Amino acid sequence: MATALSVVVLAAGGIGHAVVTGLDTGITRVDPFKDMKNRPQAGHGMNILVVGTDGRDRITQEEKEKYRLGGAPCHCTDTVMLVHISEDRERASVVSLPRDSYAEMPEHTDLNSGRKHNSHPVKLNAAYAEGGPGLTVRTVESMTGVKIDHYLEVDFTSFMRTVDAIGGVQICTTRAVKDSATGLDLAAGTHELDGGQALQYVRSRHIDGAADIGRMQRQQKFLAALIERATSGGVLLNPVRFREMATTMLSSVRADEDFGTDQMLALSKAMRGFTPASSEFVSVPIGDMSFPVKGIGSTVKWDAAKAQKLFQALREDRPLAQASQKTASAGKGAAPRTAVVDVAPRTIRVQVYNGTRTDGLGRKVDDALRATGFDTTRTPMTGSGQELARTLVEYDPRWDRSAKSLAAALPGAELRAVAGRGGTLRVTVGADYRGVTGVRAEESGRGGPFEAVTGDQVVCP
Repeated sequence: MATALSVVVLAAGGIGHAVVTGLDTGITRVDPFKDMKNRPQAGHGMNILVVGTDGRDRITQEEKEKYRLGGAPCHCTDTVMLVHISEDRERASVVSLPRDSYAEMPEHTDLNSGRKHNSHPVKLNAAYAEGGPGLTVRTVESMTGVKIDHYLEVDFTSFMRTVDAIGGVQICTTRAVKDSATGLDLAAGTHELDGGQALQYVRSRHIDGAADIGRMQRQQKFLAALIERATSGGVLLNPVRFREMATTMLSSVRADEDFGTDQMLALSKAMRGFTPASSEFVSVPIGDMSFPVKGIGSTVKWDAAKAQKLFQALREDRPLAQASQKTASAGKGAAPRTAVVDVAPRTIRVQVYNGTRTDGLGRKVDDALRATGFDTTRTPMTGSGQELARTLVEYDPRWDRSAKSLAAALPGAELRAVAGRGGTLRVTVGADYRGVTGVRAEESGRGGPFEAVTGDQVVCP
């Protein structure tokens, strides 16, 4: 994805055909659409399936040790994104598909064993292992109902080269970010990441309870930062530097036969003036983060109704994100202030109790917390005992960061750890309750029916 967007954005700077011609000679070609039948009907705009593969077999031993890339390659997709370019070429919508998504594999022949398989349940990333790009495209089209026009594949090496070629990316964090599995260790603040560090950033999934969802949001934030760097850098005005960088980026990319120089030039010409605000990012809506499947284990089950609406919007070429706050609030005064918290409210389950004698207060607080984004039970209950003077948040010690995020929405609330409480936090409303303060996670800004965000909302200010 980084490679694809870089070339399109860089070419959009006005580089001539003579400079760009021949750049695609370094791209390895694949035919993911061979013998495909019963495909979805084409919609409006262009749809590109972008996959990041586990290519650690091409990484040097030094890089493996430095960036924690040990172990054997899985020959599967580590990242799957569906990119929609609007028909007017003024918007790019990026939809992240969890690699562990529950999928029904179409009937196919296994590339490794040569055996024929009937349709069967798998995790999405297994499609590449069993049937390569072709089966991956077929599976995604079957799941989304979106016809894929182009296919792009990038491995770890391609990714690091791209980031280094563009001069690194700038990432901002409101708190320290650390993952022992990848070796990522960033203090709160602004950081310039090189290729290896960027790979650690987008691969980390043990930073918080959001796991793969948090990782996909960091990948989206990274792409927005990449667009920011490409569109604001002087490389767009330097044809020699551009060609050198583009050649480096494309040297280890795999793509379909029809995605070549002419297509890149036509696309870049139409997307002239593309900026982070022109991009929007969203993750497919999730219904069950831990859906058990016999013989496969825990999978990610999509919210069928919401996902259908999302992909229908893509087919109809409609925007997924609300207008950027930076744009929407222009000339209208400052937007309402919200507190930035570690854990996204939508991932925090809350049971509300009314600890006062005020009728209906429990319902009022439940509604207010839900409106702010918390996953409340919608069934507030009456607290036992005497009237509580101070609002109390009780939580399992394992969910301490979630508790702090919830307390930020209830100024003055007391925090009390209760072993064994489990993943649902308990709020008992006290007489001191004066309302709920808006909170958002670091990656927030997401809104609308799909919780999408525009690129300018997540890049460094």
